[in-house]
Amino acid sequence: MRESGAKHLLQGTILTDVDETVAGIKRQHNVFEQLGIDPEQAFGYKIIEPLVQIRKDGVRRVADALGLPESVWNRMPFPGPALAARVIGEVTPERIETVRFATAITEEELANVDAFLKLAILHEDRVTGMREGARDFGLQLELRCWDSVDAREGTPTELPWPTLRRLADRLVNEVPGVVSVTYNLGTKPPSTMEAV
Repeated sequence: MRESGAKHLLQGTILTDVDETVAGIKRQHNVFEQLGIDPEQAFGYKIIEPLVQIRKDGVRRVADALGLPESVWNRMPFPGPALAARVIGEVTPERIETVRFATAITEEELANVDAFLKLAILHEDRVTGMREGARDFGLQLELRCWDSVDAREGTPTELPWPTLRRLADRLVNEVPGVVSVTYNLGTKPPSTMEAV
């Protein structure tokens, strides 16, 4: 920013980001002033946050009222830190690729499910599995699918068992190293939508 001479950074911070950071629930990457950090002094620019007083549903209403295409405003939220927010433990290119592939399969299999958010999370611990009659100490994925309006609260989407089975089978058979797939049934709160 200093090299470019930019004096302002336009950022899509919403009220839920601020609430969760100030409460110590999660540290959002885009919340500075609310934590007492002066971005102008620390980084050399002022942050402009035109959406900071509204939540996700309000953002969608504003975008619709501005005439933006629905494909822009009515899509699943994506974490600012990208897929790193869906990797528990060390974040490596290989682990990011695993969660990227698992996310693509999850979104494909759940394309017809009307939910606020659908995602796959890669856990840090390895678990014992079996392949071709031998032990396979492999990866564990956790699926989360949320019903929510504004991301402040959420309930797990009630997916049909055949859908979950088909999705788990694809993840175990197509994502290298995966031997276990779980589905998060906890509500938000106390759970959170993303893992990290």
